Amino acid sequence: MPLAVGDRLGPYEILEPIGAGGMGAVYRARDPRLNRDVAIKVSAAQFSERFEREAKAIAALNHAHICQVYDVGASPSGLGYLVMELIEGAPIISKEKPGPLPPEPALRYALQICDALEAAHKKNITHRDLKPSNILISEAGVKLLDFGLAKVGTASLRAAPHSDSEAETQSMGLTQAGTVVGTAAYMSPEQAKAEEVDARSDIFSFGLVLYEMLSGRRAFSRSSAIETMAAIVRDEPAPLNAAPNFAVTVTRCLRKLPADRFQAMSEVRAALEGIRQGTALPHSQPSIAVLPFANMSRDADDEYFSDGLAEEIINALTQVKGLKVIARTSAFAFKGKNEDVRKIAETLGVSNVLEGSVRRSGNRLRITAQLIHAADGTHLWSQRYDRDMTDVFAIQDEIGQAISEALQVRLAPRARTVNVEAYQLYLKGQYHREHPSPASLAKAKELFEQAFAIDPNYAPAYSGLAGYYYTLTGLAMEPTGDVAPLAKAAAEKALAIDPTNSEAHSVLGIVAAICDYDWKVAEEHYRKAMAAESVPPVVRHRYALNYLLPLGRVAESIGQCRLALETDPLSMLVHWGLAWSMYHAKQYREAIDSARRALEIDANYHLIWFALGLAQLSAGFAEEAVISLNRVVELSPWWYIGAWSLAAAYHRTGDRERSQEWAHKLADPHSRTFGAAIFYAAAGEVDAMFEALDAAHRQREWNLVFVRNLPFFDPYRADPRWQALLRGMNLA
Repeated sequence: MPLAVGDRLGPYEILEPIGAGGMGAVYRARDPRLNRDVAIKVSAAQFSERFEREAKAIAALNHAHICQVYDVGASPSGLGYLVMELIEGAPIISKEKPGPLPPEPALRYALQICDALEAAHKKNITHRDLKPSNILISEAGVKLLDFGLAKVGTASLRAAPHSDSEAETQSMGLTQAGTVVGTAAYMSPEQAKAEEVDARSDIFSFGLVLYEMLSGRRAFSRSSAIETMAAIVRDEPAPLNAAPNFAVTVTRCLRKLPADRFQAMSEVRAALEGIRQGTALPHSQPSIAVLPFANMSRDADDEYFSDGLAEEIINALTQVKGLKVIARTSAFAFKGKNEDVRKIAETLGVSNVLEGSVRRSGNRLRITAQLIHAADGTHLWSQRYDRDMTDVFAIQDEIGQAISEALQVRLAPRARTVNVEAYQLYLKGQYHREHPSPASLAKAKELFEQAFAIDPNYAPAYSGLAGYYYTLTGLAMEPTGDVAPLAKAAAEKALAIDPTNSEAHSVLGIVAAICDYDWKVAEEHYRKAMAAESVPPVVRHRYALNYLLPLGRVAESIGQCRLALETDPLSMLVHWGLAWSMYHAKQYREAIDSARRALEIDANYHLIWFALGLAQLSAGFAEEAVISLNRVVELSPWWYIGAWSLAAAYHRTGDRERSQEWAHKLADPHSRTFGAAIFYAAAGEVDAMFEALDAAHRQREWNLVFVRNLPFFDPYRADPRWQALLRGMNLA
């Protein structure tokens, strides 16, 4: 029964109720012995043991940002009570003050929460119910409340994770194994699945609180607790519109797998301290961006060599465990822009930048390199090399070793048996493959073939050729059936030489998925591709779009794209993968926001405009979709899927004349496949839609693997022909 004003619990006189919840009620009371007001938490007798353990837990945590406990007891009537410090303050976020908080106080409060949780974790106490209502803000700052669901046990991943001793599994919430405890909107995935938790569960919950502090909205908000818990396990939150370092830190806290998060609150605190000090480093992990080396040679064609030198250093550094290395795509985005090093580091989220130059004259090289600490612009290391061309690999290794020593990381030695001429041809081929016009791609193919003609045991030349063939079908320049066998043969040659070649495995995964619809074989190749010490962002992208999305594992696809963006934040290909995956998840607003942010990097990337247009169309913004899809057609007039989608958008706006005009323009039978199916689905022409889908299936069109989740086809999923199509793709 509720207590009334004037009632007594032991020596304490009840003054007024403060609040109530599922575990009981809280009152303001007076302690006449010490002439001070206190807070008394009261619950029924069956919770008295919980209160006693909560008291012991808080008593062990003498910390400025944790509410202090004064007393614990039970009344003659059987009410258990906990006497605590009375805090004059308000929840950090509430209905009355929903946020978002300005960055400066948000950062200050976040650091104080970190300190409190770090103190708890050092005592092997996991809070398990971290949420805004349990975080009060007073004049003295943060006060963390309510350890009623806390768990005494292993607070660190580094302790024995499989121990079943009573001390490690005892729950202060008196819960049994398999019982879900906590507040739905602020649970970790492992809490929601009633799995064993450790300190990393609090790190996830902290990420949820910080997300809400910065955005003013919950990361996962659904219509019921069950749906919210399912979203926490399955979905990714909408992108956080905050400073890049804040967003990166929150994203890492919210990884689904505990092993992918920060591993201790000390690491989270270090990340936040980095933000406060104005450094570019989003967490304590050492990080570097290798910029393209300036070509100082008289021959402008030597640019391939200066680019290749930087890329080889990137490849070597990615093998260093614990070192964050920005991928080539993002690092090379600053080529020729003469940007300030600090600005580059801030954009890429790193603390160190390597830059240099190459001057080549005949067989002689002069290479300069300098490693810069971005926060203050100081040189950590610099060197000049005057060598013969035959020493290029030794120079690369020396630069890599110098970087590893400066950053206090370990670089393993690499065996070098590559023919220098083959290596140069490979670098030229990669250079031309990065500029995918028909002429440039043809040149790339020629160079890769010359490279392995000189050195038949040079695996990268074969994997480069396999990637070339994949690019042809991915950009719809050649039919899948024509180039897939060639891509497969080249990738298999690469793997015969180097079984760990990640790119070759990813290409074979694509071939197995698109041509054979053999998802088990695709899975095996992607498993090997993803087993690399440092998974290349492009491999994560291929895994996400060509394996996870077709199988309906949309949340995982979003997660892989976000992981790829951590080391390749300016990759338009990966940004497209993220927006495209969000569109498949029917997160239309999030997909639109993601695409618009990507267009700030490069406004001429047609696939981003395509994802934006389809998301706008599905969200009900047909007029805006027409504008976006018109942009797709302008940028890639050869890409018929964009034109068919534009016809579909015109149909949705009610402009049937323009819709039919575009449909007639696309009368070529070769284009009446997947793109046509999108148009016919929007137009409600069901028979024509299934004819187009069947044609795409016969031709093994690459884009057909996306059919399972595309919203255009939602009205037709009950049709027997739909199930027949999925069975034919082994997706039923």
